[in-house]
Amino acid sequence: MEPVHIVTDKKNIAPLVLFPGDPLRAKYIAEKFLTNIKLVNKIRNMYAFTGYYKDKLVTVVGSGMGCPSASLYAYELFTFYGVEKIIRIGSAGANKENIKLMDTVLSIGAYSESSIAYQWGGYTDKFIESNNELNEIIKETAKEQNIDIHVGPTLTSDVFDVYASIDHVINTCPIKDELLATEMEGFGIFHVARICKKQASMLITIVDSKFDTRVVSPEMRETHLDNMIILALESIIK
Repeated sequence: MEPVHIVTDKKNIAPLVLFPGDPLRAKYIAEKFLTNIKLVNKIRNMYAFTGYYKDKLVTVVGSGMGCPSASLYAYELFTFYGVEKIIRIGSAGANKENIKLMDTVLSIGAYSESSIAYQWGGYTDKFIESNNELNEIIKETAKEQNIDIHVGPTLTSDVFDVYASIDHVINTCPIKDELLATEMEGFGIFHVARICKKQASMLITIVDSKFDTRVVSPEMRETHLDNMIILALESIIK
């Protein structure tokens, strides 16, 4: 079987991938941080760019929103294009009062009520860890770059929790008091990395909070997440 969502020469995809949800954020990252960039996929406008960060070849691919979209793109990258490492970089809502807007969170694993792991392989566990080796690299790189990060488990939701309360989901979670933030893709990406025996981690920037009435604008979400992007790039090339 051939991939149908990312269609390009295998040589056009680097083994190291940054994975923003927004394809326009992928374009922004490629144009601002990479050199000798090449557009290698635009099917469904899910842009993928490959270029050099310092002396390492890196691909930046949009994942779309939610576990189903992110999972299928991650699977194609791991299975058909030989990708070894994916760092998801995205936005999230804070679950803790001490985590402020524009703070960066490193997810050590994602809890979810999503059925994607069960549908894709019969897995029944609701918490999936990210890759510890990659996480340790990110933590060390954050120190080197003087970038403050929060480290802990996160929640992956199937709904945008700004529009619909998910308190009833959080309240039944056995690690509810530990969950730092809520986003929509991590659980699916970590599951696919597990079944493909590859590495995946996730960095997310806080753009809304139940403890703050302010929200980060759509434009800022696309173009003002540079600390997280730099941390991801510096980490993935190690």
